Amino acid sequence: MPPFSQSSPLSTVFSPNHHKPNNHSSTNIVTIDVGGQIFQTTKQTLTLAGSNTLFSNLFNSYDQNNQIPFVDRDPDLFSILLSVLRTGNLPSKAKLFDIQDIIFEAKYYGIDHLLVQCQSNPSQFEAFNLEKSKILNLGGRDPISVIDTSQNGSVLVSHGSKITSFDWALQRKSTVLTRFAAIDSLLSLSSNVVAAGATDFSGLQIIDLDKGLLMQSLNWENLTKSSSTVQAIGKSPEFLFTSFESGRRNSNSIMVYDVNDGFRTVSEIARNEIFGADLDSCIPAMKLKWVPSVNLLMAAASHSGPSGVSGNIKFWDVRSGEIAWEIKEKSDCFSDVTVSNTLSAVFKIGINSGEASYIDFRRIDSNNSWNYFGGTKKPMNGKKEGLGCKIESHGNQVFCGKEGELEVCSEVLMVENGKDERVFRKNLLGRTKDVGGNRVTNLGFSGSKMFVTRRDQQCVEVWESSRRGF
Repeated sequence: MPPFSQSSPLSTVFSPNHHKPNNHSSTNIVTIDVGGQIFQTTKQTLTLAGSNTLFSNLFNSYDQNNQIPFVDRDPDLFSILLSVLRTGNLPSKAKLFDIQDIIFEAKYYGIDHLLVQCQSNPSQFEAFNLEKSKILNLGGRDPISVIDTSQNGSVLVSHGSKITSFDWALQRKSTVLTRFAAIDSLLSLSSNVVAAGATDFSGLQIIDLDKGLLMQSLNWENLTKSSSTVQAIGKSPEFLFTSFESGRRNSNSIMVYDVNDGFRTVSEIARNEIFGADLDSCIPAMKLKWVPSVNLLMAAASHSGPSGVSGNIKFWDVRSGEIAWEIKEKSDCFSDVTVSNTLSAVFKIGINSGEASYIDFRRIDSNNSWNYFGGTKKPMNGKKEGLGCKIESHGNQVFCGKEGELEVCSEVLMVENGKDERVFRKNLLGRTKDVGGNRVTNLGFSGSKMFVTRRDQQCVEVWESSRRGF
């Protein structure tokens, strides 16, 4: 146990030393004695901790008494927290300590909120230096269906009828039971609220994970008055998007809800009533992703028919309810598709070729042909080599899960005939011992970490930079 509690009065937490600082009384430098070790920093650095913290008290004590304050705490842990104040990042030496010790010390000084910011900082993500660092075990026999991450770095995992959440430090987990037999769509709305849906259970459920309570159920009123199952969920800062399909599978739609006004219905877009053999209209959107740079919602759908797999990728103007761009998929329809706001492109893995390719936003109106990574598409042999492959974007990279292997693709700028040409190069991820395994089923990202799940496994792999993290 620590010698003092956080609620201890200031005079018992630290005391001024008997000697005065040397020539610093009129400067910006503050000297602190922690456990017998002297630290020097600036007044501006201490104020970054915020008011009503021990760091602000140290600043005030030094400023008023012009004496070196003494804190009876671990100087090594103090050094880590001081580095967080200085840089906004955890230093590499933090790996030498148990994370719980760092969290406990941060709470004592009143800056545990800064640790959350460190772990959710995307600038700490180093794509080419990722290694498998730990395994999050779920227990039970249910396979993992979908994962998502929150802004504060926590991880949400659906397995069977349950949702398990791990806190930002990946140390504490809690599980809630839902009304679904199995969850197919999961989206974090805040640190403790999620939206969940299933393809065989009516309605989108808004769930409070802390209380384990159903807050609200959102449904779509279709013409046949049948159930409305959820095919995909997406969100923007303003809206929650939900792709519904009627229980009879003869109609589908995308509903738009206001996330800041109790999930009030804002509008309905992409409504299809199916008549005859109109395959294009019978495909509900199976992936939704908001693209803030162009203020459009990507809705992707695919369907297996007599002539093979076909589909479409539509970019919707939510305000007008009109389609801004559309890409029709036939010869090498996507196994998975994503869109990158940073790279201004839409990416796919072809279900037949198994190859990754992209379409540049700047050329999407005039040229909807796919540009394959490496410049050429390999010949297709009649096999669906991309079946089950996953693709996701994060920052300036695109990540592909092909069977058990992981690839990272980055843009390389090339100049040909005086014009800039976009080229993407692929690299395998991980050390030799990390490579391989069951087929990748989910990829998720949060701050400095990547999360991976695999077929028939009840655990989540955590990948992070070998030079960062805990």
